Amino acid sequence: MKKIEAIIKPFKLEAIKDALNDMNVLGMTVMEVKGFGQQKGHTELYRGAEYQINFVPKVKVEIVAAEDNVELIVETIIRIAKTGKVGDGKIFISPVDDVVRIRTGERSSSAI
Repeated sequence: MKKIEAIIKPFKLEAIKDALNDMNVLGMTVMEVKGFGQQKGHTELYRGAEYQINFVPKVKVEIVAAEDNVELIVETIIRIAKTGKVGDGKIFISPVDDVVRIRTGERSSSAI
């Protein structure tokens, strides 16, 4: 099993959710996050004054999936989230040693 963490632009979330639902991805966790990468934030104008925004709002999507589904999920996220501009986001893939469903005590892939 692998954990896929995708940091994306907020307006791409619905399209990614719909595409993953179509692929029968059984669940995901979504969080609103802030951060910066190469773009180092940006400047906004508010009531005639400029403000430096150091942390850009993003969405973090976490998915735990069987290893044989990971590449398809990652390719789908890239295809939908990519705009070709700075700030499109990143995807992190990590191993998952075990999963336990709290309600039933099921473990491993049957708990996903």
